Amino acid sequence: MKTALAITHVAFEDLGSLAGVLKNCDFSIEYCDATTADLQSIDACAPDLLVVLGGPIGVYESASYPFVHDEIALLSKRLARRLPTLGICLGSQLMAAALGGRVHPGGNGKEIGWAPVFAAPDAQASNPLRPLFEPDVKVLHWHGDTFELPAEVRLLASSAQYPYQGFAVGEYALALQFHAEAQATALERWYVGHACELAHAGIDVSVLRAQSREEAPKLELQATLLWKGWLERAFAAVTR
Repeated sequence: MKTALAITHVAFEDLGSLAGVLKNCDFSIEYCDATTADLQSIDACAPDLLVVLGGPIGVYESASYPFVHDEIALLSKRLARRLPTLGICLGSQLMAAALGGRVHPGGNGKEIGWAPVFAAPDAQASNPLRPLFEPDVKVLHWHGDTFELPAEVRLLASSAQYPYQGFAVGEYALALQFHAEAQATALERWYVGHACELAHAGIDVSVLRAQSREEAPKLELQATLLWKGWLERAFAAVTR
């Protein structure tokens, strides 16, 4: 049985739809809370799959949240070994930092809500995000930060608001600025956990909830294809 380690920053931002796919692929799943765990004691290369999930802090806020340094170091070691690694939202920003990209507040404001992502022109032939580019599919965006694209990565997707929405490192690492794992029922915890952010952004929770009920089931169907396809490619590319 393969092992998957998921690093969280807030408990309600979990693996979502990816969890079921991993279980069906015979992965055992372990969660690790970045805010309280001894990240320096974790062997970066031990799990078969490492997933770094989202959270409401910035990579550049390491003075307030020192564990950010340890996460970046963990990712640097793992990526250097070319092992299967997935970053979602904050996780993608941490991956960008580990690869030398600068993470900073976005100049186009908060991107929160359901909107499509579009294939990067140079990545269409072998784009692992292809299932998400169907005309009726939208993904959940929930971020205010962005990053400079690191050298030697492949841009996969953009949105109307921010150009860097997904990138790949070879076939073994994938970074998603958006939330492909989102599920409508689970998002009820997000509306409470991020209540202050939503209010400050002027977002009506009832409207966002209605959109989620409409869009999340379509996303989950396509995200399942994404997860399965990427896992197959990532592990085919790795020799331990």
